[in-house]
Amino acid sequence: MNTPPSPHAPFRLIRGTAPTVAVAVCLLLSGCSGTGGGKSGTDAAGAAGGARLKIALVTHASKGDAFWLLVQKGAEAAADKDNVDLTYASDPDATGQAELVRDSIRDGVDGIAVTLAKPDAMKAPIAQAKASDIPVVGLNSGIDSWQSEGVLEFFGQDESVAGRAVGQKLDDLKAKHALCVIHERGNVALEARCAGVKKTFTGATDMLYVDGTDMDAVSAGVTDRLKQDPSIDEVVMLGAQFALAAVKSVKAAGSKAKVATFDLNQDLVKAVQSGDIQFAVDQQPYLQGYLAVDSLWLYKTNGNISGGGAAPVLTGPAFVTKTNVGAVAKFAANGTR
Repeated sequence: MNTPPSPHAPFRLIRGTAPTVAVAVCLLLSGCSGTGGGKSGTDAAGAAGGARLKIALVTHASKGDAFWLLVQKGAEAAADKDNVDLTYASDPDATGQAELVRDSIRDGVDGIAVTLAKPDAMKAPIAQAKASDIPVVGLNSGIDSWQSEGVLEFFGQDESVAGRAVGQKLDDLKAKHALCVIHERGNVALEARCAGVKKTFTGATDMLYVDGTDMDAVSAGVTDRLKQDPSIDEVVMLGAQFALAAVKSVKAAGSKAKVATFDLNQDLVKAVQSGDIQFAVDQQPYLQGYLAVDSLWLYKTNGNISGGGAAPVLTGPAFVTKTNVGAVAKFAANGTR
């Protein structure tokens, strides 16, 4: 598989501000940033005085990860509905992501939505945003730290709960030895997933760290581990594109292991339908992006706080298996699941 580019650079996407401007080709890249216009019919629902709100979405996405395109699409749908100028930026390097948040503050945005994959790095820029009277909401990563970080609301999946649910499902499937593959060391959400699996799965659970920015290395790492230990009968991946790579690794290793994963994309849905993937855990990334942007608009225009600021808004987990995948397949074909 092609090796994605270096992760240590921010990615940007430009969208037209007029409603009739087509979305740029760069939408196909998951780690871009840009601005987007809304529909003229929603002008009356905009910010006080008729001014359009400026909202920034800043994630830790790496280029080429289809998961983040779903988050981005959801955010853009909310921005269109709410007549919001949306800027999207990402950097998988925590220091770079923090600087992107500071860029948004300097740009004078009205609200910021941010992922908290590495919460300590976000603490200072979030405090800076609050000092500038810019509300911040969290999404996707950081469910255990959003309140201590001073974030107003949080939208995502409790990764520990999701991991424990996977562990229980592996027991139901009579698995005996699981390999949980973490593709980004230090990402609190990914670590929580594998820790959850290990907590409830009564069989053996091994951890394997790979470099998620190098798909060839991911495939080789899983293949080598399966060759080394033929007793592994379940490979648990933490992202759709990594799961698809693991299917090839199982075949290359001559292993009989099954592959399960967290997260969906269109190709992953097809793999579940064909039986190549045993099951997937869906956290609804489109919904995360949508709710994050919409919540900032609601807060700025009507003072609403989802969850009352005391509880996160959960978007998952839900299991997608061969028996129920048809219910989401048509949405996956539209590029929103």
